[in-house]
Amino acid sequence: MEHLTALKTLHVLATALLLLGALGLAILTWRARRQGDAQAYAKLLRRPLVFAWLVMGVCLLSMPFTGWWLVHLVGWPLGQTWVLASSILYTLGALAVWWLLVRLNRLRKAEPVGLRLTLALAVFSGVCFLSIAGLMGAKPV
Repeated sequence: MEHLTALKTLHVLATALLLLGALGLAILTWRARRQGDAQAYAKLLRRPLVFAWLVMGVCLLSMPFTGWWLVHLVGWPLGQTWVLASSILYTLGALAVWWLLVRLNRLRKAEPVGLRLTLALAVFSGVCFLSIAGLMGAKPV
């Protein structure tokens, strides 16, 4: 049973780190833009913040494996609506995050990129992962 508890803790910790890291980066960028820093988006991918992105990436990659393992250990069928919805939301959110990283990298290189789509990708991925956290907490059958 301690195996299940450790796995739950790891899964919840990955979720919390991902959401808190994204919130921290968003607040950092928002504050920089309010102070008039035109390079705020380019600074998101500079060396000191790469560690935050790496931690978020590891969390993002570990979540499907720990989630599947939890579902397997508990014995829930993979066909439950909330599990399927979480899987679809995770796929869409992860794709949005990777696309967001590509766009931020273009901003870092000072290539012209539309900021509205970049913001929309960030908000969309955030909503996806918050929805997954809600589904994990509620576990509607």
